[in-house]
Amino acid sequence: MSVKKIPVEQAVGMVVPHDLTEIVPGVKKAPAFKKGHVIAESDIPHLKCIGKNHIHVLELSKDEMHEDEAALAMAQAIAGPGIEYDRNPSEGKVGFRAEVDGVARINREALFELNMLGEVMLATLHENTVVRKGQTIAAGRAIPLVIARRIVEQAASIASAAGGIVSVAPWKMKKAGIVVTGREVYEGRIKDAFGPVMAGKLNAAGLDVVHFAIAPDDVGVISGEIEKALELGAELIVCTGGMSVDPDDVTRLAISRAGASDVVYGAPVLPGAMFLVAYIGDVAVLGVPACGMYSRITVLDLVLSRVITGERMSRAKMSALGHGGLCLNCKKCNYPLCPFGKG
Repeated sequence: MSVKKIPVEQAVGMVVPHDLTEIVPGVKKAPAFKKGHVIAESDIPHLKCIGKNHIHVLELSKDEMHEDEAALAMAQAIAGPGIEYDRNPSEGKVGFRAEVDGVARINREALFELNMLGEVMLATLHENTVVRKGQTIAAGRAIPLVIARRIVEQAASIASAAGGIVSVAPWKMKKAGIVVTGREVYEGRIKDAFGPVMAGKLNAAGLDVVHFAIAPDDVGVISGEIEKALELGAELIVCTGGMSVDPDDVTRLAISRAGASDVVYGAPVLPGAMFLVAYIGDVAVLGVPACGMYSRITVLDLVLSRVITGERMSRAKMSALGHGGLCLNCKKCNYPLCPFGKG
């Protein structure tokens, strides 16, 4: 790369090779002149006000790329399914946004490999973050104004081999069932507090509750209600209560009686250690312990969003939740803007 330094008074008619940023403390940081702007006589006072007494004109070799060209080349490879990105980079930076509601997927190995190259970078949200359409998931850039073409090609190759580094797994399930267990609730001795909480979480995730039932602590009745939910097309069934080791707590047995397999009972998360996830065919069954009724955020919030994308939770995946699985019980809950679930 060769650079020619020209006084601004002699730069009239020349093209700005990169954004010229203007900073007004506490007010703005934005380009005063965008890349490609043709300098006019009237621009000279403004250029001097932002400290530009000279304009640098670049002459790139075939082995070099301008920051914006490099950013765009990388972005095309970085963006996976469910991702849209800026088509007009600014100062070598590109933002990546969700095209749909769902869960952010980050290929952490490829992300690390790309960032190890130097002179290029990509920063992302945590893996499995719930995102909404239009939400920013990542941002990346070429760091220097001019970058070696080989580095850009390496970055693009890493991202392409991974099938994209950032993507969104869309929520797929639409119908859910809720079975609240407990004789005291069934007999009307206490008001059901579980149902409204569960329905609220499911509705917020775009699920319609097609079957709702309150059942006593009876294996046959509970399993029967699960079967009714299946008959009505539920793709996800949430069973609440009766998840402890108390002999009267039979919800786990009822879930098994209904035909569940791949049962994982117990999660290294607090609150929610007695959580259960199982499957009846492709239908997910979640057993929610009592904490789901009175704790605003529990293991259910970490698992539900992933399950409704169609992800099948295993013992290994549940075990991985232990890192970051301790809720701090803050007086003012700011979830998801907190460490909980950020393993």
